[in-house]
Amino acid sequence: MPHYADTGGVAESNGQRLARLRARHRWTQQRLADEAGFSLASVRAYEQGRRSLDRSAIVLAFAKALDCHPTEITGAPYVPLNSDTDGQAAVASVAGVRRALLRHGRPARPEEYEVAAVDLADLHKRVDEANAFRQAAALAKSGAMLPQLLRDLQVACEVVEGAQRREAFSLLTSGYECAMQYLYKLGYTSDATLATERVVWSARETEDPLRALASQWYDAGEFLSIGEHDEAGAIIDGALTELGTVRESTPEAVSLRGAFHLKAALNSARSGSPAVAENHWERAKAAAEELGEDRNDYQLQFGPTNVAIWGVSLPVEMGRGRVAVNRAEKVRLPAKFSPERHSHHFIDVGRALFYNGQREQALGAFLRAERLAPQATRMHAGVRETVGTMIRTQKRGELVELGIRLGVV
Repeated sequence: MPHYADTGGVAESNGQRLARLRARHRWTQQRLADEAGFSLASVRAYEQGRRSLDRSAIVLAFAKALDCHPTEITGAPYVPLNSDTDGQAAVASVAGVRRALLRHGRPARPEEYEVAAVDLADLHKRVDEANAFRQAAALAKSGAMLPQLLRDLQVACEVVEGAQRREAFSLLTSGYECAMQYLYKLGYTSDATLATERVVWSARETEDPLRALASQWYDAGEFLSIGEHDEAGAIIDGALTELGTVRESTPEAVSLRGAFHLKAALNSARSGSPAVAENHWERAKAAAEELGEDRNDYQLQFGPTNVAIWGVSLPVEMGRGRVAVNRAEKVRLPAKFSPERHSHHFIDVGRALFYNGQREQALGAFLRAERLAPQATRMHAGVRETVGTMIRTQKRGELVELGIRLGVV
């Protein structure tokens, strides 16, 4: 259940968790301000909940100063309310998925019936179904499939040979990617990191150079999420260099190159290099124009629409609400885009509107995101912190009702 401090019924904010971490170090607010590179007034505003501590770059700066994991500030993972039956169902499979991930690399020791049941065509169908549930924001259904699916994929990789082995590892990679996204959406970042390691390892076993490179996209994201920007940048630069040696500009290679430029843009945005971030975004836009369509190679959605979506996300990362709002007005999401992707976009739009002082419109965007993907929205650290800040300063009807569903009231 959420922890309530003396906040008039509002759950503990990121700023209050920050204050507790600071107290653990026996630092003054001035010391934290100096160590993290912020003003004393900013630290006070964050700790008192008057300013939303939702931007990753700022959370990471405080986490590095206090030598803690960012989730110690954001409070993830969050426990769904008892009344949230869908949320309870979504997290019910986390332990089973975790066990399957821990079994990776160990002898499968399959029973005879498991060996006899190996059917790559059927496994392909099940992997597609699990990913389809995830993209449709049906996290409970996706999670329920994953433990047995991952076990069956691990068995297949152990018992088949030759070209079938490479195919089995490609399916296992997709299964691990699905598990990674499922865990990440629910706020289980440590388990998602474990899944990412499995993605990287299994992708190498496919003997497909582009598949292995695609896994590096996720690996770079792990370092980015803990503020290790140099390491993330090295992985991204290495991938882009290798992609530059690909002789044929296949759609898969172009899509992958564009996706890495987007990741580079995010890394630059969070590390305080807005001009570099904008340059990488423009290069991604050029790749999307070369591609001429939206694709989903290696589970990495890339194309003109996705570049436009990131055009909103990046200024949000940098706290540039007006730029993000202006760009959001030009984004047109096709109906074929998944509810998961739609909801994430409206979360970014909501945060942009909040930064721009348009609180009523921000609430509308968050409610729209919640309708599309209830659990992913309720578990989103930025939504929870932003809505909590709005409630502390402006309690009213729908806003409080959303706060209750999020578990921040």
